[in-house]
Amino acid sequence: MDLNFTPEQQAFRQEVREWMETNVPSKPLVTLECEEGYRQHVEWERKLAQGNWGMVTWPDRYGGRDLDLIEWLIFEEEYARASAPLRANQNGIFLLGPTIMEYGTEEQKQRFLPPMAAGEVIWAQAWSEPNAGSDMAAIKTTAFRDGDHYVINGQKTWSSRGSFADWGFGLFRTEEGSQRHKGLSFILFDLDTPGITRRPIRQVHGHPGFAELFFDDARVPTENLIHEEGKGWNVAMATAGFERGLMLRPPARFQATAKRLMELYRRHEDKASPSAREAVTRAWMDTQAYAYNTYHVAAKIMAGGSIGAEASLNKIFWSELDRAMHRAAMQLLGAAAELRQFVDETENAWLEGYIFSLSGPIYAGSNEVQRNITAERLLGLPRVGKG
Repeated sequence: MDLNFTPEQQAFRQEVREWMETNVPSKPLVTLECEEGYRQHVEWERKLAQGNWGMVTWPDRYGGRDLDLIEWLIFEEEYARASAPLRANQNGIFLLGPTIMEYGTEEQKQRFLPPMAAGEVIWAQAWSEPNAGSDMAAIKTTAFRDGDHYVINGQKTWSSRGSFADWGFGLFRTEEGSQRHKGLSFILFDLDTPGITRRPIRQVHGHPGFAELFFDDARVPTENLIHEEGKGWNVAMATAGFERGLMLRPPARFQATAKRLMELYRRHEDKASPSAREAVTRAWMDTQAYAYNTYHVAAKIMAGGSIGAEASLNKIFWSELDRAMHRAAMQLLGAAAELRQFVDETENAWLEGYIFSLSGPIYAGSNEVQRNITAERLLGLPRVGKG
């Protein structure tokens, strides 16, 4: 594999770097998990769109730049280098957008993708239910046809961006009496639809980054169905693949964290234990390995290949890596790091990151499930109880 960038790729990197240096806010935005911060991040999404950086890999006609995956990885590296804000619309551009690209009609692509790339419509993910978290096949919320509408009843929980977003996407049971993976459909819905109630869920830090969504005879047009009715499981698995694979967690994000961790180590080196030094070294090595592997996978896809079940390995690696790096930071900072009002705001951010990293092995499909997928589909091991 050639790890050298072409002159064209180097020129593109410089273009991104110069734009970021000019446009990235000089001060960090308020956390995305509260309403004020959400509004600030939406403004950033729209500024990105003004520079045509909303989603660079999409075709021009859908609001993108029609760039390849290598250029996208370069863009993400420069985005992280500039400490640019988190993407308010990551559920849309990284998860739903590629799903619509693969399964949506041309009308749906024209309708939903350009406003998504422009930051005009922000999306919430609405999959989990009170009794269907990692086991999405247990979903019970129904969406039964009534003319040219679905009438939706039930509840979703842990909806990412559900407190503030404009639209949502989710799985619903459209076949009465269906069980498990059968009879599910992938449907988009306006969160201001009558009959949909949002109830914010306050997290440990007090901000409502998630929400419960209640559907009481909410009427959603059938034209918002993605792919075929009853075939939603296949669509959702494609979305989950995007979540576990390249798009949602590019290596630049973790390389930036590893760099910050090394800087933290240097500030605390005189008191650091040998195990802390080893953890920091391992973090740097693992982020570099992840980056090289991601470039390899990107090249494979560009050559006509696919990720498949390897996405589960990918998800296990980056979630465990993120947790390990934040654990190392907490070890360096000592017991004082558990105090919310830390004197140094830069170091206080490690606590926020550590708390979030603990959820990594759970969201996007629990790591236990991902290990089962790896064992069965990649290693060919039998299912438990199947001999």
